[in-house]
Amino acid sequence: MRIHSFSVLSTASILPSLASAITFDCANIRQDGYKYSLKELGGVHEIFHAEKDGDLISNTTYIMNICNVLGKKAASFEGLQCEGSRNICGFYRKKYDDGEVDDAYSFPIVGLEPMGHGAIDPVIKRLKKLDSEREGLQVELKGGWYPVGEKGKRKHKDASAVIEFECDHDKTGLEGLVETSEPTLRVREEDKGDGGDEKDGEGDGESGGDDEGKEPFDDGSRPERSLQFKSFGKADDESYVLRLNWKTRYACDDYALSRENSSGHWGFFTWLIIIFFLCAAAYLIFGSWLNYNRYGARGWDLLPHGDTIRDVPYLFQDWLKRVLNTLQGTGSRGGYSAV
Repeated sequence: MRIHSFSVLSTASILPSLASAITFDCANIRQDGYKYSLKELGGVHEIFHAEKDGDLISNTTYIMNICNVLGKKAASFEGLQCEGSRNICGFYRKKYDDGEVDDAYSFPIVGLEPMGHGAIDPVIKRLKKLDSEREGLQVELKGGWYPVGEKGKRKHKDASAVIEFECDHDKTGLEGLVETSEPTLRVREEDKGDGGDEKDGEGDGESGGDDEGKEPFDDGSRPERSLQFKSFGKADDESYVLRLNWKTRYACDDYALSRENSSGHWGFFTWLIIIFFLCAAAYLIFGSWLNYNRYGARGWDLLPHGDTIRDVPYLFQDWLKRVLNTLQGTGSRGGYSAV
């Protein structure tokens, strides 16, 4: 029995550390005495990055939810499926200009495996510790993998994401982002190809160069968007990392501090009111019980100081009249009256 008790106690002491290792609580981040909440940035968001090499276009779409798992619907994109238990997934497509698909696959970057295995292992740092001129948070999240090698012979390497939440008092962090229950299945300009848009070669009859009449290549960058793609590549021989920059007021030190202070004051007064009503209720209940058992009281007589309670409206009325009389008398001239 002692061995069993020891195992239970050991498990109970380990559970908190395990919970922090496998989850990321975006609403309760404490770092260097500051408390941050990024829950306003939750929800499913989508960005993409594209590169063009000759007639080949490589496009990777990143779908993320930093505060929760994506779910089955959100973890799918244009026929590719990622695991719904993940927080960030990538969807890679390589196409020719004519729309023919050369390669396509999905890969998880952050999150747990479908059966709950693995760990996110969040590593949080304040940007001021890394650069004194910057303010915000750097959050590293793990748990994913990336396929490396030729098609059919790929090996899985570890994958993770490093997101820099940079302080910007003028931005909520949702500028240019649309929160949806599932990703939008839109056709982008670079996916139309030469034959998908009948603009090529058409116009005013003037035949320019090969690029005349074509839509400009869209690499996915949006300067007005708060969330920006920085890079995705090798961190070392065994791991890959996605780097994002996210400008938001929720990563500002003074915003976090002021919100914590205001919530603390409201919490104090709320608890004060609750304690007052609990004490009043306990007094009335105990007093009524005592009057019933000791004196057999009924009705208003059950309440302690029932006569006083019944007289409260009249007492308040008398007090109000006295106050009014006092205020009306302030305009009269003071001193002694003439004899």
